[in-house]
Amino acid sequence: MTALRISGRFTRSDPVTIVVDGLPVHGYRGEMLAAVLLASDVGALRLSPRNSGARSAFCLMGVCQECVVHVDGVLQQSCQVAIQSHMTVELRGSL
Repeated sequence: MTALRISGRFTRSDPVTIVVDGLPVHGYRGEMLAAVLLASDVGALRLSPRNSGARSAFCLMGVCQECVVHVDGVLQQSCQVAIQSHMTVELRGSL
């Protein structure tokens, strides 16, 4: 059994590796960063400024801003960013 549920109807793009907090994370070019992080068991993307509780992707459509992280030094919503080779993501301190 493959990891894809729609066998034969879906072709993945080129595999790429991004760096998340100094560690390599694998995904496919064009996948949304939030999806790649969740698929890689990275659940907590940032800490709440109110109570320091873990926050993660919530709406996955760019409305809630819970998935904000630093991408190549720029604060961005991870659900709105397609991954590319050599992308650097910082989760800690994304507030």
